[in-house]
Amino acid sequence: MTGSASPLLERMRAWSFALAGRDARERLERLRTPANEYGVDPYGFDLDYAVGALAPFLWLYRKWFRVQVHGIGSVPPQGRVLLVANHSGQLPLDAAMLGVALLVELDPPRAARALVEKWVPTLPFVSAFYARLGQVVGTPENCRRLLQAGEALMVFPEGVRGLNKPWSERYRLQEFGPGFLRLALECDAPVVPVGVVGAEEQAPRLLNLAPLARLLSMPAFPITPTILPFPLPTRYHLWFGEPMRFTGAPDDEDAVLEEKVASVKAAVQALVDRGLRERPGVFR
Repeated sequence: MTGSASPLLERMRAWSFALAGRDARERLERLRTPANEYGVDPYGFDLDYAVGALAPFLWLYRKWFRVQVHGIGSVPPQGRVLLVANHSGQLPLDAAMLGVALLVELDPPRAARALVEKWVPTLPFVSAFYARLGQVVGTPENCRRLLQAGEALMVFPEGVRGLNKPWSERYRLQEFGPGFLRLALECDAPVVPVGVVGAEEQAPRLLNLAPLARLLSMPAFPITPTILPFPLPTRYHLWFGEPMRFTGAPDDEDAVLEEKVASVKAAVQALVDRGLRERPGVFR
């Protein structure tokens, strides 16, 4: 990483490196910004900014959620890949922790793109912040271009249905749409299932103020035991499964793809179930 930066960004970057530890720092220093033929990232990814902004997420990763990873070696070290995970916790901190794990635990590190909902860029300041971190709106065209460029995408097929589900449905995967499977077939990309355990308990939803959510143009407005955005210090466990490859036509009818989609969903659910069986407790 090169180039000049503001004193604040330099301090944030130093904090990131301190939290990451020596081994992870060496990996972070080997990161390179994905770039097109003009030497820039067409989606606005700024590597220096992203590493500086990583500091609070690294603090959450190391100190608050105390994340433990299992089987991360299953992630291909390079080339196109879809990481398909369950989604929960009212706030997308599970996506953030997964992204941090790929940076500080994987060797060589991978800067994965999280696919965000189309309504996210309508939030003030959020769209620019997400873009500089390398995240993109999950349109099919964006996904194709990124996969064809050999990048890693984090996909949460449950979407807001998983993120905002009530406590009574914790760790029950919601419906998986077929969009990610079409992309995998079209781009010949492996699918790595990921089970996230711990996020469900970080902010249990007591009720959803749907009228207020509609007024604010948000998918949900959850009321939790904590004051959002402050989650409980649950321990995260990230379980990575073996890559899955599929054959077939990407333009097949949804009904034809259902069996393949169901196999990915079953793989994610199996990782979640294993994580629940093997963890010693919610906070440890």
